[in-house]
Amino acid sequence: MTTSSSSVPLVSTIFGLTYLALALGKIPGLRIDRAGIALVGATAMLACGVLSMHDAAKAVDYETIVLLFGMMVVVSYLRMAGFFALATERIANRFSGPLTLLAVTIVLSGVLSAFLVNDVVCVALTPLVLHLCQRLKRPPIPYLVGLATASNIGSVATITGNPQNIIIGSLSQITYLRFAARLAPVAVIGLALNFAVVALVYRKTLTKAGQESPPTAASSKPRVHRGLLNKSVAVTLITVGLFFAGQPIALVALVAAAVLMLDRVRPEKVYGAVDWPLLVMFAGLFVVVHAFEVNVVHGWGLERWHALLESPVVLVSGLSVVLSNLVSNVPAVLLFKPLMEVMPQKELAWLALAMSSTLAGNLTVLGSVANLIVVENARRAGTELGFLEYLKVGVPLTALTTLVGVAWLALVHY
Repeated sequence: MTTSSSSVPLVSTIFGLTYLALALGKIPGLRIDRAGIALVGATAMLACGVLSMHDAAKAVDYETIVLLFGMMVVVSYLRMAGFFALATERIANRFSGPLTLLAVTIVLSGVLSAFLVNDVVCVALTPLVLHLCQRLKRPPIPYLVGLATASNIGSVATITGNPQNIIIGSLSQITYLRFAARLAPVAVIGLALNFAVVALVYRKTLTKAGQESPPTAASSKPRVHRGLLNKSVAVTLITVGLFFAGQPIALVALVAAAVLMLDRVRPEKVYGAVDWPLLVMFAGLFVVVHAFEVNVVHGWGLERWHALLESPVVLVSGLSVVLSNLVSNVPAVLLFKPLMEVMPQKELAWLALAMSSTLAGNLTVLGSVANLIVVENARRAGTELGFLEYLKVGVPLTALTTLVGVAWLALVHY
């Protein structure tokens, strides 16, 4: 393995091209996604000899991969059991007013995303929200925007809320309970602001919708597999309880997945619900960033940047909001890893990174995978949620929630 100064230009070039391609989301002329880009970048590091296969294997944080896989399996069983369909059906029966429905959509998305991976929650809820709007004759755009933004904000609350928090939880070794105690208040305040901003931006649309009478005819009941539903909900509640009790979260998630798989459901359905490209992207990025850290960053003397490192909340939050919208939040978080290791207030810096990189996902429709899932599912159903349309809510909401997050962490620390 080459570790001399001669490797610096080569590693920097591979790293730069990888992150540039991640920012673009593709390579012009090729059909390759972000997972493929990360894999190609990692392979290039290995092929050029700047990292050995052994070091590459050690660079991958398997706890992060296992935790994400386990939570995806848990959510897939909840979905197959009819949990999400049943929840939205009960909402439709009890809360049909336009503002009430918006509030409940935001709360449901935010709360579920706090404990389950928000990307998978959006996969499950988007078609149900579209069906609900069609049934109640509501314009879908405000509710889709509320769903996407709430999933990002709610996921701030815990380590298992989103992929970047899972990485941060593993790298920082902050306990699940302590993480939630510090950031759950940001999520709660953020969801309240979320409702206020969406309701204000779409006040005319929602007022007009309120003048229409929703249909009174009973709709078909959602398909619910009662036995699987009871088992899935019980396992999920026990899993979250063990998270808060301080048990190893990756192991708990894996055991939960294993217990649920002891069922008559065909495994192919479960494997089909797992976001394999995301797991591949994680593994590839771990290798790319580690090679860059070992060969390039170690020569920068980050520990000497005292003036910058003494104010981690403002520094980290500002940088992560920008980087998260350039290269997406997961690659941005991994990019911060070398800087985090020399921070004098490591825990505060990690919490600021978790908060800001997640809330930054609401700035544009491209800011998070959850946003793209909602937009793509809506498009397939014939509803267009455009880039500029999303910005109406994204810009003010991101500014407000990030300011609240920075102020809260500063208050808690001092």
